[in-house]
Amino acid sequence: MIWFSQIHGFGSINLKSMQAENLSNVVPPSSRSSNYIALRYCDFPSEKTCLGVNGNLSYCRYMVVFQYGSAVLFNIEDHEVETYLDTVRRHASGLLPEMRKDDYAVKEKPLLVEDMQGGPDYIVLKTLDTDGIRIIGSVLGQSIALDYFVSQIDGMLQEFADINRGMEKTGTFTMDKKKLLQLVGKANSNLADVILKVGLFERSEIAWRDAKYAQIYEYLREEYEVTQRFGNLDFKLKFVEHNIHFLQEVLQNRKSDLLEWCIIGLLTIENVISLYEIVRDSNVVPL
Repeated sequence: MIWFSQIHGFGSINLKSMQAENLSNVVPPSSRSSNYIALRYCDFPSEKTCLGVNGNLSYCRYMVVFQYGSAVLFNIEDHEVETYLDTVRRHASGLLPEMRKDDYAVKEKPLLVEDMQGGPDYIVLKTLDTDGIRIIGSVLGQSIALDYFVSQIDGMLQEFADINRGMEKTGTFTMDKKKLLQLVGKANSNLADVILKVGLFERSEIAWRDAKYAQIYEYLREEYEVTQRFGNLDFKLKFVEHNIHFLQEVLQNRKSDLLEWCIIGLLTIENVISLYEIVRDSNVVPL
């Protein structure tokens, strides 16, 4: 059996309101993590119950939704995707102008000797259960979120590249202090979001409990080069930080130069007034 998973990127998602609206579909949590919910949709008759994935694989669809804006869909056909994503959109804020998407295949092979086996753009598992879905979803969700943050930093790099090219031609730049502070805030908030909201370096509690899930978790993180991509992101942020410090110094020097010219102007005016008074007093005829 092959489960095709799709990863989509949104803005921030209100998990509490989404859970309240989909109570009958919420999969009971197996860890204390509160930055995602797992939803299960089954096509069974009312007298049957979908207790897990095994044994009833083809009847269940899963969606793992993360607070920071990723949604991972399992076993959902392409023509059904928008219906499920609409459920997420109703609880999302700050929708991205262009939603990011990726695909990954999860294959189930009960006769597999090992618990898992990796391949290009797919993973083979002996059995797939809800914890497996959570683990796979967590890494895929982080990966698509990383893509978004990298694009944000790349946009900032392009902005600084344009500024530097302009400085190369004209010897100056026109950015004001407010715009520069906005760039500082954007860079800092992106880094904080990656570390705190996405939880890039927080080990999954499910993976801690069971070596089988730990193996899947580590394999997928390596497959998606999560650590390396964060390293590249951090390097780009350091370059942005270097440019910000340089431009801050230029603006500070500008301000100092302006103050110096103001002082020179005031001294000049004072000297002119003093000279005028001296000339005026020398032209007064004594009675």
